[in-house]
Amino acid sequence: MNPDEFGFIRVAACTPELSLANPLENAQRICAQADLLAAEQAQIILFPELCLTGYTCEDLFFTSQLQSDTRKALASITAYSKSSKTVLVVGAPLLLEDGRLFNCAFVVAHGVIQGAVPKSAQPNYGEFYDRRWFVSGTGVDLDIDNELGRFKLCTEQLFEVGETRFAIELCEDLWAPMAVGINHALAGAELILNPSASPDIVSKADYRRDLIRMTSAQRICAYLYASSGVLESTKDLVFGGHLIAAENGQQLCENQRFGFEASIICTEFDWQKLRRDRTQNSTFAQSDRPHGYHSVRVCKHITSFSSLSRSVSPHPFVPDDEREADARALEILSIQASGLARRLLSSKFEHLVIGVSGGLDSTLALLVCLDTVNKLNLPLNCIMALTLPGPGTSAHTLKSVRELAKASGINLKEIPIYQAVENHLADIGQAADNYDRVYENAQARERTQILFDYANKVNGLVVGTGDMSELALGWCTFNADQMSSYNVNAGVPKTLISYLMRWYEQHRASPELAKVIQRVLQTPISPELLPVHKNREGAPDTPGAEINHLTEAIIGPYELHDFFLYHYVRNGFSPVKIFYLAGLCFTENYSTADIKKWLLVFFKRFFSQQFKRTTLPAGPKIGSVSLSPRGDWRMPDEASADALLSELESL
Repeated sequence: MNPDEFGFIRVAACTPELSLANPLENAQRICAQADLLAAEQAQIILFPELCLTGYTCEDLFFTSQLQSDTRKALASITAYSKSSKTVLVVGAPLLLEDGRLFNCAFVVAHGVIQGAVPKSAQPNYGEFYDRRWFVSGTGVDLDIDNELGRFKLCTEQLFEVGETRFAIELCEDLWAPMAVGINHALAGAELILNPSASPDIVSKADYRRDLIRMTSAQRICAYLYASSGVLESTKDLVFGGHLIAAENGQQLCENQRFGFEASIICTEFDWQKLRRDRTQNSTFAQSDRPHGYHSVRVCKHITSFSSLSRSVSPHPFVPDDEREADARALEILSIQASGLARRLLSSKFEHLVIGVSGGLDSTLALLVCLDTVNKLNLPLNCIMALTLPGPGTSAHTLKSVRELAKASGINLKEIPIYQAVENHLADIGQAADNYDRVYENAQARERTQILFDYANKVNGLVVGTGDMSELALGWCTFNADQMSSYNVNAGVPKTLISYLMRWYEQHRASPELAKVIQRVLQTPISPELLPVHKNREGAPDTPGAEINHLTEAIIGPYELHDFFLYHYVRNGFSPVKIFYLAGLCFTENYSTADIKKWLLVFFKRFFSQQFKRTTLPAGPKIGSVSLSPRGDWRMPDEASADALLSELESL
């Protein structure tokens, strides 16, 4: 499988070594860099603004020698492109016969200048003096026919490469109040290229990064930026040669600035994902479209590339950066606690009633309850924690619950359900040794009944504990643990649950509570609905020694399912694309056969269990993925997964 089959296009940005006011030498250097990047299978290569001459030529732009050499340099690059399968975007001045001089970006491919895009915003403030030499390209729409060939000179151009399209805005065009790139995006450009000459002063690089990143988010586009380097004139300014790639609010990569040798970045953009995001975002989809754009078919088919260089996170719900991780954990817990606090205030309930099992989900939900009563300045006795041991409850998790209550200072009520479940099963004629779905669900429903009835007794609100990963897979009992008054974990996937617990243990918990959280984190994930193994007499309290009902052995690893969930719901990827990306992330831990096996399980369960999500109780949205039937995910209960499963089976 090649990445371009799944909507990826490989792009590069390059700040070449510059020979100031020497276009012919610069053309050779640009072609040499293009050769190197073509070997890296780059399909589009962006060079800086006025890279053929240098941005700082000043009044030399008016000289006939520089103008003549620029035309020759452009002709040599055009000739070079005949034997190259890469699209080049180079910056150069263009003088018209009527005396107007434009600052342009030339798109060159297959031995032809495909189009020239003039700079619209000509900065004339501070260190900039562009209007002395260049005129604005705003409103210009000309057919050029000269020794360089026939091409369009116009800002409103879309260049089609394969199945995607790019457009160009030059440097200041990005900073302008009415940025031309907004229309580019609305006209259909998934990728916007910016050849720039941006000098570096203190903090400008940070501003530039934020501007490009947020611009890509606002326009739901990919953005590739290439600026002039340190070999420009340093008479008054220094140029750092900044190269940046961003995609829909996320910076993918950048270079190290201030190098005297050529600098490059190379990455891939996912135009397929961007197109899907634009379709889903009704604000973007319903915005007025600009008119008068010219579409230039640069190439119908582009050369494939063999592998992705951009990173794909195996745990997309969990931030990689440590500083971001701390801020993210605090924000998530604040959202959960604030949502629960608001619910408690509006409902006039006096207590939070929560079932605690000694597992990850209920422990996190209890921590949220602690934050909630603290936020509302309520006493800890407002939390009514119940543990409801049954046939599958292990001594290990029961001990965890007791220690958790003690360490957090809350009251714990134990209500065994052994006899109630036994009586119920007998009433419906279920054999006592038949450990089937009826046996399991009877325990879950008995617990839910007790929680709601006890909440009625104490005027309490039942706090839900099930997480988003379980909801995606339907790993919950309908009208049992699927139900609550308010589910604080509804928007939190399993991989994020563990991360939040670790953060709480390190930053919020007392030493006693931290010790219990560590114990819970070490416990195997299990619904504990089948009879437990009995530890040998005198055996140590090993986490999970008694548990024989392991969730991930039945439905598959949660780290895989969270990966599948994110890329299906958030990105709308096909099963085959998800399989391809999972292979990049997990080959060291899982065979491709296992990835396929669990991906099939994911889609079978995700579709067949929608009816449980259709009737979900309220709960706060945490991130960009939500399964709420009132919000982000609305799906018919009867939808078939047959086509998706068939696609996967054929792999």
